[in-house]
Amino acid sequence: MSVMRIFHLLISLLVMGAVSSCCKKPEKLTRQEVVDIINRFDDGWRHKDAKIVDSVLSKQYLYFTQSGHTFDRASLIQTAASSVYQLQTMERQQYTIQLEENTAVVNTVWKGKGSYHGQEFDDNQRCSITVIKTDGAVKILAEHCTPIKESL
Repeated sequence: MSVMRIFHLLISLLVMGAVSSCCKKPEKLTRQEVVDIINRFDDGWRHKDAKIVDSVLSKQYLYFTQSGHTFDRASLIQTAASSVYQLQTMERQQYTIQLEENTAVVNTVWKGKGSYHGQEFDDNQRCSITVIKTDGAVKILAEHCTPIKESL
């Protein structure tokens, strides 16, 4: 084989490798993976285990508060471990999951009773949770919960 043929062969292999790596399809996220990651997240809160909460959040996680502010990942993990946030009961209902390749938008109802900074709460909230799958890891990217108000 001539040097020129080997050179062309190597260039062809490099081009094929570059094309296949740049154009590969995103990983598919499954409904079960979505439910599992949210259940793990809830277990972390239920058992005040900040390590579990930390393990399910994307590095870019963001929580949109009811008051219109944001709560970053570090603040959420700190709250999960803190004695200022106490849960007596919690449950999540009514999963609706919209999947698009490696991303899901999840609609749930979250109900919980407890206290935060000494203030009692009895929440009934509709939550939107964004879940992503990257490099085989399923993580929660964002969350926003809004109180469900009784109809007049």
